[in-house]
Amino acid sequence: MRRQSVVLKLFIVTTVLILLVFSLVMLAEGLFFERFYRSSKINTLERNMNQFTEQFKHTESSEQSRLLGAFMNHNDTSTTILNNRFERTPINPYFVKLQSQGKTIMIRIPMEGTPMNYIPEGIEIGSLLVVDGIFMDELDTIMQPVVIQQTKVSLEQGLVRVKGKVTDFMLPEQRSYNPLFQDSLINDALQDWNLKAESYQSRLQNGALVQMDWQDKWSGVNYAVLIRSLAEDSNEGGYLFVMTSLQPVGEAVGVLKQYFVYLAPIIVVLVVILSLIYSRIVSRPLVMLNRSAARLAKLDFTEQPEIYSKDEFGEMSRSLITLSQNLNTTLTELTSANVKLQEDVAEKQRSEQLRKELIANISHELKTPLGIVKGFAEGLQDGVASEKKDRYLALIVNETDRMNALIMDLLELSKFEAKAIRLQPRSLSLTTLIQKVADSFAQQLESKHLQFRINTVEVEKLFVKADPRRMEQVVLNLLSNAIRHAVENSVITIDIKRISPEEITTVIDNIGSPIAEEDLSRIWDQFYRVERSRDRKSGGTGLGLAIVKHILELHESKFGVVNTNQGVAFSFTLYEDRGETHE
Repeated sequence: MRRQSVVLKLFIVTTVLILLVFSLVMLAEGLFFERFYRSSKINTLERNMNQFTEQFKHTESSEQSRLLGAFMNHNDTSTTILNNRFERTPINPYFVKLQSQGKTIMIRIPMEGTPMNYIPEGIEIGSLLVVDGIFMDELDTIMQPVVIQQTKVSLEQGLVRVKGKVTDFMLPEQRSYNPLFQDSLINDALQDWNLKAESYQSRLQNGALVQMDWQDKWSGVNYAVLIRSLAEDSNEGGYLFVMTSLQPVGEAVGVLKQYFVYLAPIIVVLVVILSLIYSRIVSRPLVMLNRSAARLAKLDFTEQPEIYSKDEFGEMSRSLITLSQNLNTTLTELTSANVKLQEDVAEKQRSEQLRKELIANISHELKTPLGIVKGFAEGLQDGVASEKKDRYLALIVNETDRMNALIMDLLELSKFEAKAIRLQPRSLSLTTLIQKVADSFAQQLESKHLQFRINTVEVEKLFVKADPRRMEQVVLNLLSNAIRHAVENSVITIDIKRISPEEITTVIDNIGSPIAEEDLSRIWDQFYRVERSRDRKSGGTGLGLAIVKHILELHESKFGVVNTNQGVAFSFTLYEDRGETHE
């Protein structure tokens, strides 16, 4: 069965969904956006008119201009206050106050016939302003401006010039293009309203909001006109007359329709490209997880890329990595356990072989002296010649001593293997100990014409921390072994030296036959002897080096044996003792 790519599926679904949403947005924009905008704007204006009405009731007449101007700037509307006969009241929403020659002069910005460039830009509190106009009161505090300028020019005839600092102002801000022109259209809209005012009189008196559509005959721009009463009793108060342009939304919708016609092909191409990229990005973690799972199925744990996202993909990736690591660890442990099991089986087989050899060795070592003892005892029993009795008795005692030594070695070895031996370390001179043991082998050295030499440059300074009795066993066994296997007329060399600030090494080297490589690792086993023959003349029971091994391990010593160019060298290390008291 052919596998379908998740990338292709996700690409098709994403493309179709985005194009469907895009088509629905275009359809909704063409059918509902204009109505939604109009309804939203009217509702917002209604709420703000209600707030303005409440504020207007509690505002002094001197501040009504500011309140009206702020309302017009905030809502981008042309607004005026009507009396109860639907006539405009003389409230100019825009003004500038100047401080000139010790008095405040109100500069009223006329709402009719005033172009936007009439008002200079950059007017701020404290800035210097020059106004040419006509005073409208006897106190010369209210001026109808003709020319507003920030730089001094020549004064026209019939006008009065006022120069001062701006202390307060309210000017058109955040308004549509040419707001003063739109404000001048209030009179034309008001004329059309007066023709219909009687039909809406009862609704206004009940506090309801009245809405009327009006079109500027000169420009053809549509406006929405909203009127409401400023007081509960319309005979005592007035009316708030608000006019807002509906041209921006109409133009925007028309331009958007044309824009989408040209933009639609580009959007379709972009949707296809972005959907492909998106589908690859989204499906990439899934593809990676699929590959990781495939590698896990093949027990391949070499590469498990992690997804670092904090979503389900990242969590699944981390779970797969954990699973991979656990499986790898488990398989590694199983492999190690299998290897260990094989080693244990081999060791068990080796132990079984050693056990058989041990029984054979013990049997041989005990059988031979017992046979000798029995033979000589029977000779004595049969009444041998009197001159042979002493010799027979001496041989019986000698063989008894050999059996006793074997049994003692076996008991000693069993104590080491049972961890029943406790060291009693003291400070001792290693050179003195070795010389003492070597002296006990004087007869053997002389019989084989061997020489004994100790090499050390610090004879008096090399003291170690060790158990004297046990180390004497070690040196005794190693020297005995070296003498036994040395060739005649050779030299046994013992090198003692410091190999680190805390360790002393001892090397016992003889000249003789080397040990076979396969025997080097087994000579420390009990009853293991390099000689395959059981020649009693070569001496040894095969237990000495096993006892040496246990003693050195208790001293935490590093020991070993190597073949040299002429023979064999045994070595071991001991920790140096730097105390003040030595034996």
